[in-house]
Amino acid sequence: MTGSEQETETLLPELETAPVRHASFAPPSGERTGGREAALLLRDALRLSLRRGAGPFRGAGRINFEPRAYQLAPLMMALRLETVRLLIADDVGIGKTIEAGLILREYLDRGEIDRFTVLCPPHLVDQWVAELETKFAIPPTPVTAATATRLERDLPASTSVFDAYPHTVVSLDFIKSRRRQDDFLRACPEMVVVDEAHTAVAGGAIRHHRFELLRRIAENTERNLILLTATPHSGNEEAFHNLLGLLDPVFAALPHARDDRHRQLRERLAGHFIQRRRADIEAWREPGLFPTRHMLNPDPKYRLTGDYERFYEAVLDYCAEAVEAEEGERRQRLAFWGTLALMRCVGSSPAAAARALRTRALLEADPDEEEMLAAGIVDDEEAANDDLEPGAAIADGRLAALIAKADELAARPVKDPKFAVLKKVLQGMVEDGFSPVVFCRYIATADSVGAALRHAFKDHMVEVVTGALPPEEREARVEALGEAGKRILVATDCLSEGINLQAAFDAVVHYDLSWNPTRHQQREGRVDRFGQKRPEVRTALIYGENNPVDGAVLEVILRKASAIEKQTGVRVPMPDEGGSLTKALMSAVLLRARQKRQLALDLGVGGLAEAKEIESAWANASEQEKKARTIFAQSSLKPEEVAAEWDAIQRVLGGFPDTERFVSRALMRLGAPLDRQPAGGYRAPLHLVPDTLKERFQAAGLIDETATQHPLRIAFEARPRAGYLSIHRAHPLPAILAETFLENALDPLAPANDPATLPRCGGWESAAVDRVTALLLLRIRHRIDSRGRLGPRFAMAEEAAAIAFDLLSGKPARQGEEAFGLLAGQSADLKENVQKARLQQVLAKLEGWRTELDRYAGERAAALAEDHTRLRRALGSKGGVKVEAVTPVDVIGAYVLMPRL
Repeated sequence: MTGSEQETETLLPELETAPVRHASFAPPSGERTGGREAALLLRDALRLSLRRGAGPFRGAGRINFEPRAYQLAPLMMALRLETVRLLIADDVGIGKTIEAGLILREYLDRGEIDRFTVLCPPHLVDQWVAELETKFAIPPTPVTAATATRLERDLPASTSVFDAYPHTVVSLDFIKSRRRQDDFLRACPEMVVVDEAHTAVAGGAIRHHRFELLRRIAENTERNLILLTATPHSGNEEAFHNLLGLLDPVFAALPHARDDRHRQLRERLAGHFIQRRRADIEAWREPGLFPTRHMLNPDPKYRLTGDYERFYEAVLDYCAEAVEAEEGERRQRLAFWGTLALMRCVGSSPAAAARALRTRALLEADPDEEEMLAAGIVDDEEAANDDLEPGAAIADGRLAALIAKADELAARPVKDPKFAVLKKVLQGMVEDGFSPVVFCRYIATADSVGAALRHAFKDHMVEVVTGALPPEEREARVEALGEAGKRILVATDCLSEGINLQAAFDAVVHYDLSWNPTRHQQREGRVDRFGQKRPEVRTALIYGENNPVDGAVLEVILRKASAIEKQTGVRVPMPDEGGSLTKALMSAVLLRARQKRQLALDLGVGGLAEAKEIESAWANASEQEKKARTIFAQSSLKPEEVAAEWDAIQRVLGGFPDTERFVSRALMRLGAPLDRQPAGGYRAPLHLVPDTLKERFQAAGLIDETATQHPLRIAFEARPRAGYLSIHRAHPLPAILAETFLENALDPLAPANDPATLPRCGGWESAAVDRVTALLLLRIRHRIDSRGRLGPRFAMAEEAAAIAFDLLSGKPARQGEEAFGLLAGQSADLKENVQKARLQQVLAKLEGWRTELDRYAGERAAALAEDHTRLRRALGSKGGVKVEAVTPVDVIGAYVLMPRL
């Protein structure tokens, strides 16, 4: 009845006892009548229940937010391609997930694809599932090492998970084995999205397995492939061109192409590659979408003194002598990685140092294990979720004394000079009304800092989230903390990707420096991103002024990254495949520090040969990236050409204001009025609605099974304040209300005393008319025929419409938005006998107006066909679309409007 996906039925005509015939709703009978308010509710219920809008963007009716014009650009590029092969490399926080979701939703609704898979790192699986469910009305199946066994248990032996579930989000770790790869490739869907694609193309055994999988996926030239990454060029030319080769093998030849051939390939690549920074988005006439980032300057610093300085020196001596004591190049190399990790732990906190000293170093590792060890130490993307303290203990008589000293210092974290600086920084932030996130490198550090902050900020709720918690517990803690008035979150880098924090937090403190500048961008990108309501976000970076490791990282890596970005206008990851450059730099820094016994930043690390090598490699990579920037920012695209079409569809289907008006009036009618909050948003007491609706809200997870008296906190805006749900037209709340009101109105057996049963007829005096006018509320259905990649396709679409007739002459007076506008005029009640008499005249003429209604439906079909064709032309497509109105038109409501005397 409502066009809901859950109400789809399949009929086999040859098995039916009676022939299948056209069905339509009975016209309004006039048994139930009402006034303008009831008519407005029915109009809004009809519009907001539509899911298969008839406009040229087929997926617009299923999206639970209002995308920005710039986010339509990748969709425009996809629609221009016969087979989608896209690399979306927009900056952190711009919305790559949204851009990919728009493509998936549109291609599903166009019938271009039936199935898809998202491949992503394991810690992003839950985020993808949530985004697709809540924003795009696509309930995917997560396929991970934890869920696969349960999914397979319920299937026949010959059926794969990938056969059984059309929409999946798959962990790259789960699928990396050859057996899993073969199973996936056999049942691989028509479209594959790969998130964090750069982690699959660089060197190393682990990434080799992933790249092999992507290469085999891309071999099928008819398969749609969307690659997502904020760092397509990690400084490794081979890895970058491997990535481009997945789009089309010809692009892998770019490094060797010259002159015209190189220019031709770059121009061709521009149809498949989009990469935009914040400044590019501003140029797309989208100012003010992102907050201003203010970083504390100068960077807050602390100084090691007393016991802390002596402990650092003792560990430095231990590390150097432990490496020298190992025999053989391989064991010495592994010992150095272990001791370097220990120096990071000591710089992080005594608690992290104590754990590292208690854990045996890995001195017999195979190449894969060594690769992961190095990745964790230099903060490679491969180790984004690894926040465990590494093993550093090598047989040495001083271990017991070092552990005892570490335990002693860890027992009094508030005395730590590093924590004292953190406390001062946070005091300034919270006094200015900010809600900060403190990022630590290791679990022990986060736990220690969290405990100390609870003591120092007793009027704040302080929560600690680390990789020691399962993903669902991390999300639960963050969500609960977001509801606190004053809050501080302490986290490791397990939250630097995967969980967006902009709804509840607006400041970031780097308690531990990352050795990878991209990790800093990712941390800050959790709050500094699309959706942040605060106009300014604040960041701070804490370092040790007499810690040589911090000095090298700050001077050679972090500040150099910032300088290169300011100089070239592009952000390029440090080109350090396998961590060899970082290892060489730290080896030189620690050697000099021990020799000089002068733990200060005047070591001049920038002048070291190893530092100059990093700078040279970085400058070369940045220059390459700068050359690519202009063409791949897609400034030649004109999103305004399609934004107008998108906006027109949104106006027809209903946006935030329409949703707010409907939900507010509907809940008022149901005896559960919204409670407006002084700071913005509403509290919705859904537990007060009738039981039939309560059950539907429970099924959608909007209230719990006990229907306890906890109002739902909602807001009708894209970026609500912390703790409030954004309610757009496709959210379950308005969707359930709209479907319920429409179903009850169309059901002749619905109880008349149910407040959710709207009358389909009514009448009132109106200042908008000067003659007696009949206003008909219509649902017009259309058949849309097109040709997609899967062959000829037809789809059913629907739209809400209105037409007004002069009751005396019986001729059309207004139609479309002009007719809908009659509902907005000032009104007054009619006397009951006058209303009924005039309504009988209207209902008596309905059948005679059928020809005119069919004519109007035909006009709407022709206009829609023109809309489809115009969009296709804007996208460079020559394919046509045929739109045919399905008659007879459904008359949903009939009303009589009398001139006001």
